[in-house]
Amino acid sequence: MKAELRYGIIGAGSMGREHMQNIRIMGGAVITAISDPHGPSQEAAVALAPGAAVFSDHRALLDSGLVDAVVISTPNDTHAEVLKDALASDVAVFVEKPLATTIEDLKSIVKWESQRSALTWMGLEYRFMPPVAEAIARAKGGAVGKVKQVSIREHREPFYPKVDNWNRFAERTGGTLVEKCCHYFNLMDLVIGQQPVRVFASGGQSVNHLDEKYDGKQANMLDNAYVVLEYANGARAMLDLCMFGEGSFDKEILTIVGDEGKVESFLPSQTLRTSRREDWGTRTGWGIGEGTGKGSEIKFVYDLDVKYLGHHYGASYIEHVKFRDAILNSTPAEVTLADGVTSVVTGLAAHKSINEGRVVEIKELWG
Repeated sequence: MKAELRYGIIGAGSMGREHMQNIRIMGGAVITAISDPHGPSQEAAVALAPGAAVFSDHRALLDSGLVDAVVISTPNDTHAEVLKDALASDVAVFVEKPLATTIEDLKSIVKWESQRSALTWMGLEYRFMPPVAEAIARAKGGAVGKVKQVSIREHREPFYPKVDNWNRFAERTGGTLVEKCCHYFNLMDLVIGQQPVRVFASGGQSVNHLDEKYDGKQANMLDNAYVVLEYANGARAMLDLCMFGEGSFDKEILTIVGDEGKVESFLPSQTLRTSRREDWGTRTGWGIGEGTGKGSEIKFVYDLDVKYLGHHYGASYIEHVKFRDAILNSTPAEVTLADGVTSVVTGLAAHKSINEGRVVEIKELWG
C-alpha cells in the first residue's frame, strides 16, 4: 500500500483546479503531472503544483510513468477521447461528470472499461454533500416509508464562462440537462434504486446567453426546464431547473416523500428537515395548520472532517478521500461508470423529449 499517491490532472480549467485544491489538502497524495493544451490553464495549475511535470497532450502524461491515478476534467465532448487512452492504462481513473455526450460514446466507454481491472471512479459528487447524503441515508433507512416521489429544485445563476466558451453549445456539453443535471438524475436513481423507464420534459432558452455569439454561432444552452421521470416501481421524480433564479436563498432543494413521511435537504443553508405523516384514520376534525408538525425535525448538517469546502459544500473533498482510500485499500468504486451512463442517458432522453414534444422511453436510447 502506497504512503502517497501520485496524481495526474488531465484538464486544468476551473474544475481541474478545484480537484487540485482538494488533492493538495486531503493528504496522502501529491500532484506530479498536469496536462492541458491551454497555456493560461497550465500556468494557473502550475501555481497550485509547482513541482509537477507539464504536458500539452494527455497521452504523454499517461506514458510518463509519473502517476498512479489521473483526474479527467476536460470539456465534456472530449471525455471519450481521453478515456480511450486512460482506460487502456493501469492507473486509477477519476472522470468528471458527465461521462460523455452521446450514446455512441457511452457504449464505447462501457466496452473499454470492461476490459480493465484498475479502479475507475465516476465523478458525481452531489451525493456526498452532507445534508443530501443524510437525507438519502434516512430515506434508505426507512424514515419516509416506501419512497413515492423525489423532487429537486435548482434555481441558480447562469453558466460561468469557460475556456473558448465551450460550455455555451449543446453539441459540446450534451445540453444543459446532461451538463448540469446529470448530478440530479443520479440522485433520483440513487434514492429510488432504479433507472427511469420514461421521461417527459419541457424547457427552453428564455433569458440567458441570448445575445451571445461565438465564431458566428448562437449560444444554445437551455436555461430552464421541468423534467418528469417515471420508474417501473411506480415512483416518480421531477426536476425544476431555472438558471436565472439566482435570488433564491436556498438554491438547491431535494425533497423525498414516502407513504410515511418526508425528508428535505436545503443548500446552501445546509439544513435537513424531516416530518412524519399524521394518522388520518383517527382524525375527528379539521383545523388550520393541523397535520404539519408530527415528528418534525430541523437540523444543520456539516461534516467536520472536511478540510476544504470548495464550490460543492465539501462534497468534492469527501469524494476524493473516498477515491484515494479505494485505491490504497483495493476496494471497489462507490460511484461507477454505470452511474455515469444512466445519468447521461436520462439527460439525453429529456432533451429528446423537449425537441420532439413527447414522452420518451429510455429503451429508445439505451436498450
